[in-house]
Amino acid sequence: MRCRMNEDTGVAYILPWQVSSVVTGGGVGVVEESKHLKFQKCDVVTSFNWPWQSQAIVDGHILTKLDPRLVDGHLSYFLGAVGMPGLTSLLGVREKGHVTPGANQTMVVSGAAGACGMLAGQMNQNSHIILCGQISQYNKDVPYPPPLPPDTKAILKERNIARERFLVLDYSDKHEVGLVLLSQWLKEGKLKVRETVVKGLENIGAGRDPECIPGSGRKPGSTLGSCF
Repeated sequence: MRCRMNEDTGVAYILPWQVSSVVTGGGVGVVEESKHLKFQKCDVVTSFNWPWQSQAIVDGHILTKLDPRLVDGHLSYFLGAVGMPGLTSLLGVREKGHVTPGANQTMVVSGAAGACGMLAGQMNQNSHIILCGQISQYNKDVPYPPPLPPDTKAILKERNIARERFLVLDYSDKHEVGLVLLSQWLKEGKLKVRETVVKGLENIGAGRDPECIPGSGRKPGSTLGSCF
């Protein structure tokens, strides 16, 4: 979403926000009325392109129906561990991590404070670096991924380290199975989640609200918004 504040996002799969248009991002909501064959009243739905409004009319093709039972009714998990960040972490490692069972490999998370990094996976001889977002560079006028310094390039070549980009949207056929697996790990306690909840769309982007409640969630039917 930070990239969408630029005149050029630097990528083909998202466009910049237009002045005076409604901001969009990841979101979860409840259908109040539907003329779409796939959805009916009270369905819980999500979208990566959710309008930041308490109520909105949206095209059905941008929505995905959710099963609240996957997260025991804790709908905000669909915006994190059992949503796009969780899928990015899971599929990034599985599809690009070159994990070999029994090979005694080591995984290093270089950006463990981010939405995906805190859930997932980098660096050694004959190893693989997975490039998926680089938020520390978003305010800089450089292409993505940012160019490497000559000495870093030399290390990659010397140690035979592969550097590959990963985009979770390229693996949509694996999303449904991935979400079920993530929800299972969550229920089994294998996946830990910490949340900060800010109440009210008017408080989004205003910094940490005094009434933020770490670790708390929303009840089914709440309006939810999240920045990815």
